[in-house]
Amino acid sequence: MDDLERRIAQARGDEPADLVLRGGQVFDLITGAMIAGDVAICGDRIVGVGEPCQGTRVIDVSGLTLVPGFIDTHLHVESSLVTPLEFDRCVTPRGITTAICDPHEIANVIGLDGIRWFQQASERTLMDLRVQLSSCVPSTDMETSGARIEAGDLRAVMGHPSAIGLAEFMNYPAVIHRDPQAMAKLRLFQGSHIDGHCPQLSGRDLSAYVAAGIRTEHEATTAAEALEKLRKGMRVLIREGSVSKDLAALQPVLTDITAPYMCLCTDDRNPLDIAEHGHLDHMIRELIRRGTPLLAVYRAASLSAAEAFGMKDRGLIAPGLRADIVAVDSLAGCHARLVLCGGRVADDAAFAGRDALPPIGRQSVKAPPLKPQDFRSGGNRAETPVIGIVEGRIITEHLTCDIPPRDGDKRPDPARDLARIAVIERHGKNGNIATGFVKGFGLRRGAIASTVCHDHHNIAVVGMDYDAMALAANRLTRIEGGFVVAAEGRVVAELALPVAGLMSLEPFEAVRDALMVLRHAARDLGVVLDEPFLQLAFLALPVIPALKITDRGMVDVARFEIIGD
Repeated sequence: MDDLERRIAQARGDEPADLVLRGGQVFDLITGAMIAGDVAICGDRIVGVGEPCQGTRVIDVSGLTLVPGFIDTHLHVESSLVTPLEFDRCVTPRGITTAICDPHEIANVIGLDGIRWFQQASERTLMDLRVQLSSCVPSTDMETSGARIEAGDLRAVMGHPSAIGLAEFMNYPAVIHRDPQAMAKLRLFQGSHIDGHCPQLSGRDLSAYVAAGIRTEHEATTAAEALEKLRKGMRVLIREGSVSKDLAALQPVLTDITAPYMCLCTDDRNPLDIAEHGHLDHMIRELIRRGTPLLAVYRAASLSAAEAFGMKDRGLIAPGLRADIVAVDSLAGCHARLVLCGGRVADDAAFAGRDALPPIGRQSVKAPPLKPQDFRSGGNRAETPVIGIVEGRIITEHLTCDIPPRDGDKRPDPARDLARIAVIERHGKNGNIATGFVKGFGLRRGAIASTVCHDHHNIAVVGMDYDAMALAANRLTRIEGGFVVAAEGRVVAELALPVAGLMSLEPFEAVRDALMVLRHAARDLGVVLDEPFLQLAFLALPVIPALKITDRGMVDVARFEIIGD
């Protein structure tokens, strides 16, 4: 018999199922009922729910509740700081059986080769890694990236089985003002899925953006914003990352009525945060703790996500669908005790059996050698724009502070929490260096630096003394990118990320431990932020309001233009 006939035969009980899960109960996301009985699996498909079944292999799940595998609807694997295979090993045991990624971080460094690398990874992961095609490389024309991808380039990577559609269209001004390059990409994906990214957009401009065929949005940060976007037909993805934490604000919007149109995503979450709190499992626990109905939460985590992205083969534990199943201790606890991805048990043997994926994007950090004087900031006006950090958000405030120049330089001021920030072009294109000021790190001395710098991934460094800033930035070139903390003439802590300056070659456990050391080192310098490195990374993203900085200068995002310091 072929696979189709085998599924039918095993569903009827004409032959034993390949695998039977026995003793648990299934949470039915259609009716909200609990279904007692066996779950039968043939190959990668479910063939029976509730009826007694015979199986070639039987797994006892007594006392556990079976729910559909969780679907992370928007993330950047690169922001986990590990390779796709290590990301798989890190989060799949927590119940994430499908992850929809946008590889635009690596694409901004090495172009289409980065997208192809992720497509190859999707053929090896235990989870179903879906690779959207990056829409905005670079995100705007106000930064220098390592690559540029236009509509014609995207044609070359279309058609891979991992694809769903076009990834987040961050350059929303280009959409609503009908920029020809943006229009070419949108036309290429007309009729396909297109992800959105339009923070604080509303009214007629939001209508114009949605009218372009854009269907999802993960940048809503208030209940009012989420409701307007829902009313205009967008699927709203509740995000809870390592920096962007919107769950508390959007939790009241998720109800049994809205759940079919809301999903969950992490966007950017690192292994330390995952170890300490969790991934989508953490979001599920927190939403339930805050009073969201169980059915609404689990629908958003699986069924609604599958429907939003046109994946009709998953999202329920029902015959004919993918055997993506999580056995949890309880619905409120959401601690995975067994995870199946397409009928395969996600255990150490399964992860060890995956084909290796050779690294890519080595030696990608080509910044000019930096000297302390490179971080001086000129200007003869005391009135100075300052980036104001909003912890837990990637939006920033556009502050103005009086910083009088002394000896031709506006100096950092730890007493007022005014740190120097700089972005250095590192792709070997022009050697640009832009400087400005940021408030909110709490830094008293030293510097921290990173090549994870959204989305162009140049070097970002923030500090209170120029010697430490130069030391930290130069160290990044020598270790092929990563994170560095420097003070008093020495490197205090570091994490090398040699894969395009974004990902480690080490196991996720080693990255987690290194991040803990880095966090303590940053706190010793006075840093008050829980996640200073990813917070720093987002200060360079010129599509998120209100004030940002790239290698070309300070960016007023509301006006979408570069301004002086």
